[in-house]
Amino acid sequence: MIDFLLSGDAIMALLTLTFLEIILGIDNIVFISIAANKLPEHQRAKATNIGLLLAMVQRIILLFFVSFLVGLKEPFYTIETSWLHIAISGQAIILFLGGLFLIYKSTSEIREKVETPSHDEDEIKGKKINTLSQAITQIVIIDFIFSIDSILTAVGMTNGLHPNHNYALVLMIIAVVISIGIMITFANPIRNFINAHPSMQILGLAFLILIGFMLITEAAHLSHTSFFGQTVGAVPKGYLYFAIAFSLLVEFINFKIQKGKVSKK
Repeated sequence: MIDFLLSGDAIMALLTLTFLEIILGIDNIVFISIAANKLPEHQRAKATNIGLLLAMVQRIILLFFVSFLVGLKEPFYTIETSWLHIAISGQAIILFLGGLFLIYKSTSEIREKVETPSHDEDEIKGKKINTLSQAITQIVIIDFIFSIDSILTAVGMTNGLHPNHNYALVLMIIAVVISIGIMITFANPIRNFINAHPSMQILGLAFLILIGFMLITEAAHLSHTSFFGQTVGAVPKGYLYFAIAFSLLVEFINFKIQKGKVSKK
């Protein structure tokens, strides 16, 4: 286990996944803040912290459940024709549906942020919250909605890193704990940074589209899908890490250029 966690692939997956969890959790932080701000001032921090801790527990439970489903590798039905072969398993179904969900959710979020950026915030502002328990309940519900794409992203980043899927589960749990801890500690600075650089959140959503396509491809590979005798190969995780790192490098250079232009004015 320790050897796996200290391997290059595991460390890259952990760093990338933690980064994505934080970037994609910004909306979560914003909506939690809106719900908590309806309480008296002395209860707001308590509601936020309790809500995020419960959210962490909720995500870990969901990770166990999804990890169990992804572990169902044995085919239960085979489609065999003259031009198509698919050995359908629980793992393939979860990865395929998860990939479709990530692509749909990401494209919907990008469109919503461009056309109606305050829609979700206005919806939450309209809900009545009078007590601490109501606020915590609302926070947990909000996080459950946001945790689905987070968990599918975790599965996409770690699936196939080790033959024992429990090792990948431990890695996902570590990433979730670290990201929630960072969000609790640095919620305001992270939110201010994203507000100043909104392209970072769009970039995070674009990464989800990439991960979604990778999940679909991986589902086809693990179900031994072949079209007209051509099999679908696995997508090496290194390609994904390189694409994300390269995109972040370009975005960082863009930050520096924009900052230089502002300082010269």
